[in-house]
Amino acid sequence: MMKNSDMRAFFVNQGQIDPEKYIRVEYTFESLTQPDLVAAHLCQEMSTAQWKRVDVDEDFRPDFAAKVIALESEEINQPSCPSLAKTTLPDYQQVFRVNVIIAYPYQNFGTKIPNLLTVLCGEGVFHAPFISSIRLMDIHFPDNFLADFQGPQFGISGLRDMLDIYDRPILLGVIKPNVGLPPIPFAELAYQAWLGGLDIAKEDEQMSDAAWSSLADRSKLLGEKRALAEKETGQKKIYLANVTDEINRILPLHDIAVKNGANAVMLNSMTTGISAMRMLRKHSRVPITSHFDLFGAMTQIPFHGVREVVFTKIQRLAGMDIMVYPGFSGRLKTTEEDILASVQACTEQMGNLKTTLPVPAGSQWAGSLETLYNKLQSIDFGIVPGRGVFNHPMGPKGGAVSLRQGWDAVKSGTPIVEYAQGHRELQLAVEMHRS
Repeated sequence: MMKNSDMRAFFVNQGQIDPEKYIRVEYTFESLTQPDLVAAHLCQEMSTAQWKRVDVDEDFRPDFAAKVIALESEEINQPSCPSLAKTTLPDYQQVFRVNVIIAYPYQNFGTKIPNLLTVLCGEGVFHAPFISSIRLMDIHFPDNFLADFQGPQFGISGLRDMLDIYDRPILLGVIKPNVGLPPIPFAELAYQAWLGGLDIAKEDEQMSDAAWSSLADRSKLLGEKRALAEKETGQKKIYLANVTDEINRILPLHDIAVKNGANAVMLNSMTTGISAMRMLRKHSRVPITSHFDLFGAMTQIPFHGVREVVFTKIQRLAGMDIMVYPGFSGRLKTTEEDILASVQACTEQMGNLKTTLPVPAGSQWAGSLETLYNKLQSIDFGIVPGRGVFNHPMGPKGGAVSLRQGWDAVKSGTPIVEYAQGHRELQLAVEMHRS
């Protein structure tokens, strides 16, 4: 057990430290003994676990230790997960819920994302003594730290310039069927949706460079169809190719797709690693989209793991122009509070980084536009239906038209059911949604 004199070295008043030298990290955890002692142990484990050499008069804690700058606690009746508590401390007598803000000196590792995540989510945090469960709630970066990151290359304003769209949300669509459909009919689906008014035709997160649909073949066809759709509609379009693969294959696949006409790419952010995203950002000259695979494994337990907003902020650091993440759908098991926090993390000021287009996803259709607009109070978002466009009774062209009509209903202030009475594509979308 840490001595009281040692424990106090891990506490400091916020005004006593230079805010430009520290990342502020917020955790909620359940403590099985004295909260301030456990918070000190947490800081010790995630920074200078041993702060001096034997028989040497030195102390690394003033410069290198993580430090508690705020702590609130309350005793609770029982832990959120009794089995975790029993494993942590079999004879525990008390349980406290603790909210803590820790200032972490980033000179310990510099501006490297793998090292940042090692500190925030590593052994020192999730295996710290006397803590039965812990959740990383938020993170705040000083401007000096942010200055070393490129952030998004295009951001919301750059995407709007690419598409020449300034007065409405961006309309994306996930091409369906995804797995199993050969390149020729797959490309035709995207083409029909572009003709109907879709802005961005996106490959599904499960699409890959596969034997039955190589990215080389698929991207060539889709690149040609995108150019044809632009010529026929007079509107700019984006083909978003998924280049998720082993790390050594990401840049070659990006180059193949872009050469063939993809003018945006997507990476499954957590499965390839956020550092791989940063690598792609340094290489790419087209917008990059992040998909939220692996989020659920770390975010869906409300008292343990990592809150979505943390990953949102770190991906913006890494340079994502578009971020697809769980939205207002019970299927995706995300709270409205967390969704809105991620939207804010995409668009709030973060040093000089450009904004990221938020795309809250999940079982969307034309009627979802009203919900998104009312909740976000902005047009700076994307909607990304799959079956809502590509399973429309009139095909993907009709599905895309229904999205445009759905936005027209929102813009006019007309209830969607009423507006649909004079618009066949939207009427069928409403009926499809009801069934």
